[in-house]
Amino acid sequence: VQLQASGGGLVQAGGSLRLSCAASGSTGSGQAMAWFRQAPGKGRDFVAGITWSGSSTYYADSVKGRFTISRDNAKNTVYLQMNSLKPEDTAVYYCAATPYEPDGSRIWGYNAWGHGTQVTVSS
Repeated sequence: VQLQASGGGLVQAGGSLRLSCAASGSTGSGQAMAWFRQAPGKGRDFVAGITWSGSSTYYADSVKGRFTISRDNAKNTVYLQMNSLKPEDTAVYYCAATPYEPDGSRIWGYNAWGHGTQVTVSS
């Protein structure tokens, strides 16, 4: 499966962005999806995850109540709606696919990664 993330950009603090992650090729039917982010000089951190059915979602504490992950399996696309953005949300955002529960654990289990999209939040 190939993943392509898009939707990043420059936004002021308090603003919103919606990221998209389109899957192509062997679409990995049945896989959960997640978003991670990596700020300059830091490691890659889990942001949010969603199961194949969409019935379960998971969020990092730092984004709970502000970010919403969703998916449209008919379009092979996963979304990350980001509201009330803060400067500390600035990072490259990556989408990834996994056959495991997308709760932020088992990082080694993610078998496909997108190239990332830059999100910059100005103060």
